[in-house]
Amino acid sequence: MPPSYRINNLLAEKPLDTEITVTGWVRTRRDAKGNFSFLEINDGSCLANLQVIADDSIPNYDTEVLRLTTGCAASITGMVIASPAKGQEIELKATTITVTGWADPKSYPLQKKRHSFEYLRTVPHLRPRTNSLGAVARLRGALSFACHEFFNQRGFVQIHTPVITTSDCEGAGEMFTTTNLDLDNLPTTAGKVDYQQDFFGRRAALTVSGQLEAEAYALALGNVYTFGPTFRAENSNTSRHLAEFWMIEPEMAFCDLNGNIDLAEAFIKHLLQYVVDNCQEDFDLFCRFIEKNLATKIHNALTTPFARITYTEAVEQLRKSKHKFTFPVQWGTDLQSEHERYLCEDVVGGPLVVSDYPKEIKPFYMRANDDNKTVAAMDILLPGIGEIIGGSQREERLDLLVARMTEQGLDLDEYSWYLDLRRYGSAPHSGFGLGFERIIQFVSGMGNIRDVIPFPRTPGSATS
Repeated sequence: MPPSYRINNLLAEKPLDTEITVTGWVRTRRDAKGNFSFLEINDGSCLANLQVIADDSIPNYDTEVLRLTTGCAASITGMVIASPAKGQEIELKATTITVTGWADPKSYPLQKKRHSFEYLRTVPHLRPRTNSLGAVARLRGALSFACHEFFNQRGFVQIHTPVITTSDCEGAGEMFTTTNLDLDNLPTTAGKVDYQQDFFGRRAALTVSGQLEAEAYALALGNVYTFGPTFRAENSNTSRHLAEFWMIEPEMAFCDLNGNIDLAEAFIKHLLQYVVDNCQEDFDLFCRFIEKNLATKIHNALTTPFARITYTEAVEQLRKSKHKFTFPVQWGTDLQSEHERYLCEDVVGGPLVVSDYPKEIKPFYMRANDDNKTVAAMDILLPGIGEIIGGSQREERLDLLVARMTEQGLDLDEYSWYLDLRRYGSAPHSGFGLGFERIIQFVSGMGNIRDVIPFPRTPGSATS
């Protein structure tokens, strides 16, 4: 049997005068005089197509090869030869072509033309066959590997935190309840749903973060990280929000806010450098067709230290600017996307770290600063994206944590296990969460977050 090649390896090795087999999908077929055809084949391993020369010496040339259209799947065996055409060094002279799957040209949704991203969202099961969405998928896989590489190089232990939880990490109440109760005949007690009869014997939901569980393991293993899906029942139908998205969340014992920020900046730069070093073909496509200044933006983020200011300084910058914002700027309110982008795009011209936010707008677990007005929190903002990372030093002092939780009306019994982490061997610790889809957006230049996840879940839409 001839050796089987993926197209990316074939184009790299160029084994001239070798009989091989490739499999993939037809992008185009062009017939020429003299009873032969040019086929463009792609197998998803890279952006480039492989040109295949097929002639009437192939037994099924007239009956099948001449019927091939965009989207058909085929297995092709032939000889690798030097190509006289410009822009390609090799091509495949076919000896046999086996059609493994036909695609009706009258109904196949993808043709050889540029489709809008809006249209492609209507066919999420087929859109990875296009150049742009195929490149996004390969980029996503590469960035996933780079995440694990970064933490493995630094001795972090990956842990798998639960997808189903009874704790609301963010305290916002925007969680998806998970239940196996009969929704048409809910058991009730005192006029409320009786969750004691549910599967877990209590109300449970899909997680918004693995942070609280990660803290438990950080205070046993030192440095840990999670990488998994998270869910928010927030009715935000925007180009920046998803109901289901992936988060990378490292947690470090004996680490303060400054150390947390340093690691977060190094992490982002590692991911950017990995793409530049290993995804050049796909990255070039994004630079040519998606965002014209993408290469410059990535280069600047890699070579320039991230600017750092406090929340108070950020508010001062925004208030003294002459820019008209939709949302008013005042101390004590959260920064909106328009504020974040103005700060990093217009004020500092690059990535920006904002720290020390008012405690009233941040969750209970963030460490109180000495002024008792702010907490040791930080966000990293990127041009074109806004917030990419949110993190903090955690409150390790039991009395202050209990006071903060009581202030926010949390049930201390529900979080007794979390308070145990402060009762037994408490230590300073910190961590952050990076939205995986947003870093893909930043590196690819894609304008809508729904185009960087295979099957987006958004309000009113959960199509597979």
